[in-house]
Amino acid sequence: MFKATLTGLLAHRLRLLLTSLAIVLGVGFIAGTFVLTDTIDAGFTQSFAADADKVDVVVTPKDAGDDERLPESALAAIKAVRGVEDAQPMVSGDAPLIGKDGKVVGDLPTAGVSIPASRIKITSGRAPSAAGEAVLDENTAKAQGFAPGAAVTVLDKAGTRHEFRLVGIFDVGVDQNLAYRGAVAFTPDAARRVTGAKGFTEIDVVSSGPSPESLRTAVAAAVGGDATVMTGRERADEVAQRNHVDTAYIRLGLLLFGAVALLVAALVIYNTFTILVAQRMREMALLRCIGATKRQVFGSIVLESAVVGLLSSVLGLLTGLGLGAAAVAVLKAIGTDIPTGTVSLSPQTIAIGMCTGVVVTMAAALLPARQATRVPPVAALRTQVEEHTFRAGVVRVVVAALIAVTGAGLTAAGVLQKPGQAALLTVMAGGVLVFFAVLILGPVIVRPLSGLAGWVPARLFGVAGRLAVDNSRRNPKRAATTTVALTIGVTLMTLMSVLTATVRTTVSGQLDQQFPADYILTSQTGTIPRSVADTLRASRDLAAVTEFRGKKTKVNGHEYGVGTVTRSAIGTAVKPEASSGTLDGFGAGEVAVADYAAQDLRVKVGDTVTVASGDQAIPLTVVAVLKADVALLPAFTMAEQAFERHFGTMGDVRVLVNAADGVAPERARKVVDEATAAYPAVKVGSTTEIRGQFDEAIDSMLMVVTGLLALAIVISLLGIANTLSLSVHERTRESALLRALGLTRPQLRGMLSVEALVLGLVGAIVGVLLGVAYGWAATTTLTENVSFQLPVVQILIFIAASGLAGVLAAVLPARRAARASVVGALAAS
Repeated sequence: MFKATLTGLLAHRLRLLLTSLAIVLGVGFIAGTFVLTDTIDAGFTQSFAADADKVDVVVTPKDAGDDERLPESALAAIKAVRGVEDAQPMVSGDAPLIGKDGKVVGDLPTAGVSIPASRIKITSGRAPSAAGEAVLDENTAKAQGFAPGAAVTVLDKAGTRHEFRLVGIFDVGVDQNLAYRGAVAFTPDAARRVTGAKGFTEIDVVSSGPSPESLRTAVAAAVGGDATVMTGRERADEVAQRNHVDTAYIRLGLLLFGAVALLVAALVIYNTFTILVAQRMREMALLRCIGATKRQVFGSIVLESAVVGLLSSVLGLLTGLGLGAAAVAVLKAIGTDIPTGTVSLSPQTIAIGMCTGVVVTMAAALLPARQATRVPPVAALRTQVEEHTFRAGVVRVVVAALIAVTGAGLTAAGVLQKPGQAALLTVMAGGVLVFFAVLILGPVIVRPLSGLAGWVPARLFGVAGRLAVDNSRRNPKRAATTTVALTIGVTLMTLMSVLTATVRTTVSGQLDQQFPADYILTSQTGTIPRSVADTLRASRDLAAVTEFRGKKTKVNGHEYGVGTVTRSAIGTAVKPEASSGTLDGFGAGEVAVADYAAQDLRVKVGDTVTVASGDQAIPLTVVAVLKADVALLPAFTMAEQAFERHFGTMGDVRVLVNAADGVAPERARKVVDEATAAYPAVKVGSTTEIRGQFDEAIDSMLMVVTGLLALAIVISLLGIANTLSLSVHERTRESALLRALGLTRPQLRGMLSVEALVLGLVGAIVGVLLGVAYGWAATTTLTENVSFQLPVVQILIFIAASGLAGVLAAVLPARRAARASVVGALAAS
């Protein structure tokens, strides 16, 4: 039987090649994911290890919060420890860099740091050694056009300018915070002067002889319990482990797409081995006639699947290695600061890839192998394979109905829950059950859907079109198995399109409704001088200027943001939506609370909260609970005059500006820019720009997801091609008779192409219906007052692309059928 099995494999090379390709793609994606994340992990680990070799002991604040610092006394205590050769502090704070356009760089303040000389990685020039010298990170220097020798200006907390001579460029290494914000590095004294930072974020200690472990003990005793003391190697391991958690999330997300690809591949494998069993029915019967047992027939099919799975997994691992290497090359090409190690296949990746490919292939072949054992020996005497008519059993319908009702119930429960993670997970669970119900009922629903999808083609393509529609409905079980592979990809793509379109519309609508401003002014140094708003308000080209002020303080013993907004703007330029209460007559002694803060403190309209202001405790009555969908208002909003009376005069946190009617945008923008020209820390943004950035982020995410799901679509096309190959084989005699009766070769090719078109459209119809339904359900779990948006154009593109993909998958089977000899086909049958 082993020899017969290998002979059978070689006899069906093309079909097995298509099957192998499905597994190769699925395993390759999973292997590529592990190769990519393992390479990134290795890069981080190598970078951390390199840093660890430069220091013996690292001292950090006991609490890892952003505001935690080591006191200056800790540095003196460490230097006094016997065995310490050198102790260098690290200072970190905000130092907004002014670009060549006169405005601060980036959305967040550039970091001002002092990095120990042993740790800073200078790539050009040298490290700063004098108070007037600085170095700049590579990305910021490149983006702003700065080079060693240039003069750079930064702002301190008070907004005062400080000019430095750029003496070098440095690499931020594995510090992703510095990579995102950009960084200017100074000497320690200059860094403290500019940032205003008190104390140190880290102290690196170099030993003069003692081992790192013994020096760690001595340093820990010197600094006491308010600091964490580790060896350089322990610090590297800790940060590397923290990074591994980050890449684990990346790996998990990519593996979800890999799982989808493997699920689709499993369906293709199932169809392929069903094809092989159908094609070799007479062969199986002959084997039974000459003494082969059912177990031997079953084993031969399972053995075929094991061989296919093994070879495909090996190719998949090689493909994954290539995909991982390509992804690493792309990361380097686009200039990311993510370090990478040597690209290789780890033993873990090899084991996972091999086991996954072989197990999935063998599991998918079990049912076809079981069907092969049911072939009676008398089948060897038949001249044509019989095609069995599918009949929906009562058990199938009842089980599917129960699963569908359960899934629909879970979906309804998730939709009715309060928006949040629990509601989303409930909807997802319901969606999985409903999909399984559709999968079970596939052979039942594919007949009417084939008629619907084929209504137009049947009338456009005449006899060939009508024959194609009939053929697509002839074997509903096989057609359903084929279309479900395509359905998975279309469902997920439609769901993502609905989600992104709805989120985009909802956020845009909330911005328009609550904050219909043309321009938004913010400051990287904390506040905007009040004179800016006064200057803007004096311009006739502007209709409204709305000021936001605020600060952090204690409310009922918990720290929250407390602030105010221009009184005249409430209800006009600012339209907060109250879930309870009202802002009518809003005045002294009253406060409006954001819904999340009201929930945290368990307060409602009519309750009293206590706001701390210095030594005072201010009682305020809650008059409204506001929906905090757009986070411009603080957690607690007081009346304007009452806020200034209790907290004093302070600058604005944010200013909204609306242009007057009839004023050109260019003119209004010029007025705003002139008013802020003297304040480099004040940045001007427009709501149009904000929406554009949001839309760009959404579109990028959709593009990435669609690209990843495209793998499932490609694999599903292999399934359609396999199904049509089976159709060509099973209908060899029928096709020959049609040719003998006058059907031309182009008409035969057209018939098979239309049949593939119908199958593709059926998969798309089911996928679109599921995707729209669960896209809507998922959006209701994200936030309240969702503005549902149906991306009709994208959905039509998905449907058209699915039909076109089916036609492309039919090219080779149709060509093969048309080239077959009429006489030869009749004789062979």
